Amino acid sequence: MAQKNNQAVVKDSSYYKRKFWRFFFYGLGGIFLFFLFASWGLFGAMPSFEELENPESNLATEIISSDGEVLGKFYNENRTAIKYKDLPKSLVDALVSTEDERFYEHSGIDAKRTVGAALKLGSNGGASTITQQLAKLLFHGEGSKFLPFRIIQKAKEWIIAIRLERQYTKNEIIALYFNQVDFVNGAVGIRSAAKVYFNKEPRDLTINESATLVGMLTNPSRYNPKRFPERAIERRNIVLGQMVRNHKLEESAKKMLQSKPIVLDFHPESHYDGLATYFREYLRDYMKEWVKEHKRPDGEEYDVYGDGLKIYTTIDSKIQEYAEEAVTEHMKNLQQEFMNQQKGNKNAPFVNITPQETDKIIKQAMKNSDRWRILKDKEMSDDDIVATFSKKTKMTVFTWKGERDTVMTPLDSIRYYKHFLQAGVMSMEPQTGQIKAWVGGINYKYFQYDHVGQGARQVGSTFKPFVYATAIEQLGKTPCDTMLDEPFMIRKGRHHVTEDWEPRNSDQKYRGMVTLKYALANSINIISAKLIDQTGPEAVVDLTKKLGVKSDIPVQPAISLGAVDITVEDMVAAYSTFANQGVYIKPYFISRIEDKNGAVLYEPVAESHDVLNKDVAFAVIKLLEGVTESGSGVRLRTETGGSGDNRWTGYPYMFKNPIAGKTGTTQNQSDGWFIGMVPNLVTGVWVGCEDRSARFKSLVYGQGATAALPIWGYMMEKCYADPDLQISKDEFERPDGFDMKVDCWSAPRSSSGSHKEADSTGTEEQNIDEFGL
Repeated sequence: MAQKNNQAVVKDSSYYKRKFWRFFFYGLGGIFLFFLFASWGLFGAMPSFEELENPESNLATEIISSDGEVLGKFYNENRTAIKYKDLPKSLVDALVSTEDERFYEHSGIDAKRTVGAALKLGSNGGASTITQQLAKLLFHGEGSKFLPFRIIQKAKEWIIAIRLERQYTKNEIIALYFNQVDFVNGAVGIRSAAKVYFNKEPRDLTINESATLVGMLTNPSRYNPKRFPERAIERRNIVLGQMVRNHKLEESAKKMLQSKPIVLDFHPESHYDGLATYFREYLRDYMKEWVKEHKRPDGEEYDVYGDGLKIYTTIDSKIQEYAEEAVTEHMKNLQQEFMNQQKGNKNAPFVNITPQETDKIIKQAMKNSDRWRILKDKEMSDDDIVATFSKKTKMTVFTWKGERDTVMTPLDSIRYYKHFLQAGVMSMEPQTGQIKAWVGGINYKYFQYDHVGQGARQVGSTFKPFVYATAIEQLGKTPCDTMLDEPFMIRKGRHHVTEDWEPRNSDQKYRGMVTLKYALANSINIISAKLIDQTGPEAVVDLTKKLGVKSDIPVQPAISLGAVDITVEDMVAAYSTFANQGVYIKPYFISRIEDKNGAVLYEPVAESHDVLNKDVAFAVIKLLEGVTESGSGVRLRTETGGSGDNRWTGYPYMFKNPIAGKTGTTQNQSDGWFIGMVPNLVTGVWVGCEDRSARFKSLVYGQGATAALPIWGYMMEKCYADPDLQISKDEFERPDGFDMKVDCWSAPRSSSGSHKEADSTGTEEQNIDEFGL
């Protein structure tokens, strides 16, 4: 027995062969099962067929003007999808040459590169194809650093890549890839990257620009051309070399391109920048409600920041641009005058208010500030918060010459910003209700209150046409009827007046018998008061509501002089009714909303109703034409100048076409208005400070004709100079059979335009404290 146990067992070669093949097939089977289980999702969820067909993509919502310009975006990631046909050949060649030379030969995995990378243990870079990189971007990102998990993720990545190759064409894969890549600086996807770094569409990229962007793909932060230009150039040159190696570029062209610097036109996209910033914020608030009322087919709300919606607006980018330019040019000019007048005012910018009233304004501004909110969230006491407002700190402030770094206390900064004159401008097409321009203030980054749709201000004489329209409709008055301008009083008890009310003309003068056309052109308060006495304030309020004004309007005779707060938006819509032959159309700003695939989700229908018959509406238009022919808006037609003409932006305007309009100035010059109309465009302008006690000291600069009208004039000069806009210079349409007398005889104007304008504009109301409200 012992001898038997000590004998060596000799194994032949067949034994080792069997063992080898057993291990080989077990290993192969294990790998097969590993990939099979991975594809079944046992190691983590895998994308379904539907998800591959429609990969989740955080797409920005685009806001598009009526003339096809992108006004801005709403996004979590600034990504806008683009199709392969919109990619330049140089960009595709650079990508394939650098990232995946055999892209058009493999089916998702490049076996040669994979084996090579495995043999070198990844020391010479990875072997991911463009399709694998896309799989990673779409479904799991960078993944885990833990080796076992990384192996599982790599297997899943291979499986997804193969499925993507079956699902999409090569060109579609390239487009998907470019739409997913993050180029930093808020640019996700090639379209955003081209816009941010070079301010152009991808199709317009040069070879050098294409190579620069492709060069960033390895490490967008490291090769960011804005922060690290030398690294970016070095990487760009490598991409150009790869293009030569793959026969996509000549050697001579490469040498020439490599010698050039990277020339950026850097435009980081921000909600504070670009056209129509106030409108875009107004639209954002509107969309918060829209998504609640318009659900997806699955019942969920649309994601305005990630679903890639396209919001087609009625805003015309050209009119919007000209309106913003007009506001900027006029307001920085007028602001100089305002600052000059505040010199020596110890309570600047406030005029004729007590220290207690000033203190109340400042304290309210403190409580409305971000500083107060942030410190309150930290549970600081009110006294401690107030103390911080008196400590000097570094800050960047707005000036009309650009942002300025300075040191001041937050309390001083509040008073500094109270000095700034603000503006609100809206333009609308009266026949359609489409809003064409919306400027809510002078700079959205620093002043976010919207003076078009958000801020209602006292309208002054711009309310008077509503009184005249009521009188024409109900009393049968005509523009050429006459009334006596003389001292006038409405006794206590009549028309809800609680005390005797005696309106006065602002210049304390009376002109005797005048036509209604002359009276409105020169803003004669007595005539407006007499008219509302005859119609009753109820009738005027009723008509104003039919004209779309949503503000609360007191049923008092004093409203005839403009003691009513109304938004620019409502005033423009109301005036547009006169230009649209008595038909009110509710303003709207969206023409349609589409999903990311182009399916229309929403298309509004204009809301309208009849307010006045055509004859009455046309009679009001003729009244308002008198304002620019011989009244407070006459400077639109003159070139002689006058008081304050150095602040009239764009003057002389010398318009010769029919213009209907009305100026307005309120108590102590706190608000200046002008609403101007031509047949196919109505524009309203308001100018004033945030606080009504911050104002000009006199009518010369505070009146609507100086503060607001120049914005309209300058904007319209630009609109008329642009033939693409086709802004009308025609007469307003006269109704068929119209026989009311509207062309009245008037005494010739003084040859000195400056004296006449001072007389006419000086008749606007300004003593609202005398109205008995």
